[in-house]
Amino acid sequence: MNLSKRTVVETLDVAASLEEPVRKAKPARSILALALRLCVVIVFVFAAYFAVRQGVAAYYFSKNDPRDVELAMRWDPQNPQYADALAHLVQFYSEDPDPNRSVRLCATATRLSPNDAHCWADLGSAYDRAGRPNDAIRAFETARRLFPNSPDVNWRLANFYVRANQANDALPLLKNVLAAGGVENKQVFSLVTGAGVDVSDVLSQMIPARAPVLVEYLNFQLASGNLFAAGEVWSNLLKSELHFRVADSFLYFDALLRGREIDTAAAVWRELDARFPAEIRPRISGSNLVTNGDFDYPILNGGFDWRVIPTQGAPVRIIAADKVRPSGLLRIDFDGSRNPEYGAVFQFVQVQPGAYEFSAEARTYGITTDSGPRFQVFDDYDLTKLFVSTPNQVGSSDWSRIKLTFRTGPETRLIVVRIARPASGKFDNKISGTFWVRHVALREQKGAQPTVQ
Repeated sequence: MNLSKRTVVETLDVAASLEEPVRKAKPARSILALALRLCVVIVFVFAAYFAVRQGVAAYYFSKNDPRDVELAMRWDPQNPQYADALAHLVQFYSEDPDPNRSVRLCATATRLSPNDAHCWADLGSAYDRAGRPNDAIRAFETARRLFPNSPDVNWRLANFYVRANQANDALPLLKNVLAAGGVENKQVFSLVTGAGVDVSDVLSQMIPARAPVLVEYLNFQLASGNLFAAGEVWSNLLKSELHFRVADSFLYFDALLRGREIDTAAAVWRELDARFPAEIRPRISGSNLVTNGDFDYPILNGGFDWRVIPTQGAPVRIIAADKVRPSGLLRIDFDGSRNPEYGAVFQFVQVQPGAYEFSAEARTYGITTDSGPRFQVFDDYDLTKLFVSTPNQVGSSDWSRIKLTFRTGPETRLIVVRIARPASGKFDNKISGTFWVRHVALREQKGAQPTVQ
């Protein structure tokens, strides 16, 4: 095909016109790319700048000194943690703390972090120290609204109410504290006790429905020497029908014995029997006043059951019944390393004025020294009113029955039955050998005269 000169020229003109926008677009794209690079650099520089400021602020803050924390605030003024921390430092570590400065700092923290419950609680505490109770309560309530289950917030608001003589208003808050943890239960109990809150109000409004908390409150009252209040807590624990252990009652039981509240202790034992029939009832055998006298069950170490005090050189074991032995037995092994004043196996027994017969079966093997094991029965409160003992057991012997009878006077209500071994006064006084016991019994006898066999 032959093209004319005019056609060629027109074609070149069209091509040139198409290339013109492309030539103009290249500088535009270059300017845009340069602007983007510049923006990235600016963003990077600002990010690096703020990162450096925050790093410097964190460095000063880590020193935990008021002046350094102030410098941290200057380097990073938008961090609420620094204002809040400085408020604490100037309040508790300054020689002449200014409560109004603490208020301003805590207010700054809440402005920077308006949804932080702890900042609002700190502001409430600052207002409280500054003598502004109305502002304090508003700040505390804001904190509680933001974090209603916080043990710290509830604890601080409760303390505010106690200081304001509104202790009963603190009880629901302290219930949340006990339920959530974070504060020692003993501190909570001490707060309301010091504020004079009635135990009945504490039980109904503050103690959550948790057996461990009730048991701890029971033991708190016992440690405070308030046996009457402990009785209220014990009754509440029983009525609650919450699950607890038999052993949880033992501190209360022993406090009753120390307080000579024998009848109340006996009532507690009956209540335990009703609550734990599978654990308590099988240990009680007809007319035998000794609990678990055949050692058929593990020792409870409390209540009216046997108790064993671990003693070096004289371990105690319970050997269960089997086809050869129709009942269990207790075994004490003296290892020959000591000359103990031994009385580590014993049981409390409630008695009335009258005559009683004590009996047991014992066996010995290789018991050395002149002083061996024996049984003692005595008045727990006054040995002059009752103290009797079975014969000394030394050497080796087969099973034999030990028996003694005695009479209790009108003032003897609680006796102790124990396995004892007085320390020997001889030169060769370190006891070794084994002592077995079974079928321990104490029964009331009509008209018996005191004898020892």
